Amino acid sequence: MIGLVCLAIGQATISHTFVFEAKVPYQTVHVAGTFNSWNKAADPMVLNSGSHQWKLTKNLSLGVHQYKFVLNDTEWITDPKAKSVDDGNGNVNSVLNLLPIDPSTPASRTDSRIIAEGLFHQTKAPHFIFDSGQVRIQIQAIKGDLAGASLNYGSRNLRMNLAKSDEYFDWYRAEFPWQKGNRLAYHFVVSSGGIKKNFGDEGIGIQSKFIILNPEPISVASWPQYSVNYQIFPDRFHNGSTSNDPKGVMPWNGKPTYSNYFGGDAVGVAKKIPYLKEIGVSAIYFNPLFASPSNHRYETSDYKRVDPRFGTNDEFRKLTRLLKESGIRTILDGVFNHSATDFGPFADLTQHGEKSIYKGWYFPKSYPVKVGDPPNYEAWFGFPSMPKLNLENQGAANYMLQIPKFWDKNAEIAGWRLDVANEVSPAFWRRFRNEVKGLGKDRWIIGEIWGDGSPWLLGDQFDSVMGYQFRDATLKFVADQTTRPSQYFDQLMKVHESYAPSISRNLMILLGSHDTPRILNLCKGNKNLAMLAATLQLTWVGSPSIYYGDEIGMEGGVDPENRRGMNWESANSKNPVLRHYKALIAARNRSKALQKGEPTLLMADDARGFLAYQRSHGVESAFVVVNRSAARVIISLSNLPKGSYRNIFDRKLLEMSGGNAIVKLGPRSSAVYLKSGAN
Repeated sequence: MIGLVCLAIGQATISHTFVFEAKVPYQTVHVAGTFNSWNKAADPMVLNSGSHQWKLTKNLSLGVHQYKFVLNDTEWITDPKAKSVDDGNGNVNSVLNLLPIDPSTPASRTDSRIIAEGLFHQTKAPHFIFDSGQVRIQIQAIKGDLAGASLNYGSRNLRMNLAKSDEYFDWYRAEFPWQKGNRLAYHFVVSSGGIKKNFGDEGIGIQSKFIILNPEPISVASWPQYSVNYQIFPDRFHNGSTSNDPKGVMPWNGKPTYSNYFGGDAVGVAKKIPYLKEIGVSAIYFNPLFASPSNHRYETSDYKRVDPRFGTNDEFRKLTRLLKESGIRTILDGVFNHSATDFGPFADLTQHGEKSIYKGWYFPKSYPVKVGDPPNYEAWFGFPSMPKLNLENQGAANYMLQIPKFWDKNAEIAGWRLDVANEVSPAFWRRFRNEVKGLGKDRWIIGEIWGDGSPWLLGDQFDSVMGYQFRDATLKFVADQTTRPSQYFDQLMKVHESYAPSISRNLMILLGSHDTPRILNLCKGNKNLAMLAATLQLTWVGSPSIYYGDEIGMEGGVDPENRRGMNWESANSKNPVLRHYKALIAARNRSKALQKGEPTLLMADDARGFLAYQRSHGVESAFVVVNRSAARVIISLSNLPKGSYRNIFDRKLLEMSGGNAIVKLGPRSSAVYLKSGAN
């Protein structure tokens, strides 16, 4: 663990009061936003007595936040008194600016005034990172305020470089080698115009020194950075045995609905292991497998039994062993936020009411508890079929914490993906991590977080979150084409640098999932654009996850259209999308540069619409070029590491001219070059 004497310095937060004037009565009003990962239950507002005015005072970090009010747990609205903005994902949110100065009056590097309220540093990511024997330290300041900054430790004085900027802030950074276990003390000197001050002087913070007694890197599962993952929606992958088909099972190419079944099962997955090996994946993330009344199984009836329509516990145990023997790990989807209504404890609550020994496991609003719409108990997103569990209740928490141990004994489990993770108490996740890591330190824990995962990725909860930030940026660049190549790379780097390197290499990078339309649909059927997105996914930092069927160019709109039966007729060598994915996966599997290398921008040509970046690790290097435009381009790149490079797609050696690399790309295409020794 990291021993800390000084945790943070500067003004990290500002108190802000949210106010909502209700025109009609509401039972509950909450505020949800980027500051609480859009958790609608995290921040309840209080109704002023004798009025329709709801209020909440909350400490928020400096910067720009987006938010909405949530009425009666189901209705999401913008703040009528605030400005609104399109978040780029089809949502309109209210905007809150919390800055120590008026944004219309910019700061100046020459005015000999330092805006103390805008200076901030804390001894955790992204401000302090220790990884692979290297310390990276950042300090945040109001954009344009500082003429310079330096870091002092021991007898050393390091100039801090301006690492990045956004609309409101600058970040200055210094890096240096450090030995694990050595005490580290440091402070900052900042300047503006003709003045210099220690960060910690009166009016410039709280203390002048940070002391870290024992810097250690954040410990995460080691294998995901080398893995290519494959997400399977169990009912739709392959029907291997008709013996467990439910009544009314659909033809395999039928139209999916919210309630119908196609018969996918454990035997079907086992029969397709040769295909999984052929494409080169090394882990399977299964959507829920436990007994459930629904086809998606996010309503759990029995946490210790595989759904009979998928198979038996024994069949699942055999499947995981077969997968492991083939070099493929198994990741389970854990739904601990809510259960099904026929889960034993909730069924007991509906039968015995206030006398039920399980009434503390849930959030009943009145008695008797009845399954209906609207429910008289708290339910996920207001769905009556998903009563929310109270994991602050020791009985409920202790039961759920047994589940990883149960499946560890009964199958070969390598990790857990955690559903709606932001709606569960961090205290429970800390206990969950202790239980799972007690079974093996290399167990992978991935939280379903759609935005910034920093609060959960400090070494005490998750190893990873689902990479929807990568997906959002890639869709804007490739599918919507609303961002320029330079903007896209900046967005990727912003996410990458917001975490410790060990965390970034663990992020589950995705283009789609069971909750989103398929990438081909979002690219309006353009397979070249979809393949370009795949190139970015499989060459970027993280642990890529492919939603079943994307590798063969399956189509599918919003749920339930994105959950069609796997189109096995397209899984053949003539399919250009599949060939593209297989080449990318094979390259990633053999290239340490693509698995572990840090990204560096080579060129971003916004006018011509192409991007080139490099990843290097030790003597290995790879570089990636993507041409988003509808025109053919010829690109000249310089300063590549010496060596001979070969394109993974056409196997041609890189053309060189006058010391520069010459890359020729057709419209909406990409190239990935590895040093010949890595081919």
